[in-house]
Amino acid sequence: MNVVEFIAKYGYFAVFLGSLIEGESVILTAGVLAQQGYLSLWGIIVVSFMGTLLADQFLFHIGRLHGNKLLAKWPSLEAKANRALNLLHKYNTLYILSFRFIYGIRVISPVIIGMSGVSIKRFSILNVIAAAVWSVLSCIAGYALGKGGVKLWDSVKEFGAEMLWWLPAVILLIVGILLVFKKLTVTSKNDLTQK
Repeated sequence: MNVVEFIAKYGYFAVFLGSLIEGESVILTAGVLAQQGYLSLWGIIVVSFMGTLLADQFLFHIGRLHGNKLLAKWPSLEAKANRALNLLHKYNTLYILSFRFIYGIRVISPVIIGMSGVSIKRFSILNVIAAAVWSVLSCIAGYALGKGGVKLWDSVKEFGAEMLWWLPAVILLIVGILLVFKKLTVTSKNDLTQK
């Protein structure tokens, strides 16, 4: 079952589950489906807000109560945990408000914040704000993707096969740019470690 089928079958419950488990793909897809009239945009915003809020509050409390045991049990999380802790120490409130948007440390972040001694009240207030922003932005992004997809399909129908010849060229260009960027990033990291 793919994401679209999952949401089509379970509706808002699927959106809730997706928002519990770092489900940007579920939320974006739900936004597309809202644009097409299958779900309510406000409905998916509210449900994704509740899911992400509950998940991060739960993970925060896990961090407060069992964070050290958790990290000891899974040493592979150490690098991500250290990155999250460094960002928390450096940016504090800004980090708590924005960790949902940072790839690779989204799930570990509330655990680390819970371990760090941030008060429950402070985290809860910032979590409500951040969950609201994340839910609105993610759902609206999916909605916009749905609108863009409809416009793209209309353009393909209008210009036909002529437009399809450009698609592989654009994809290859994007992949090439990403590969060059990755190579430059790896090279600069290697330069830093050699110094």
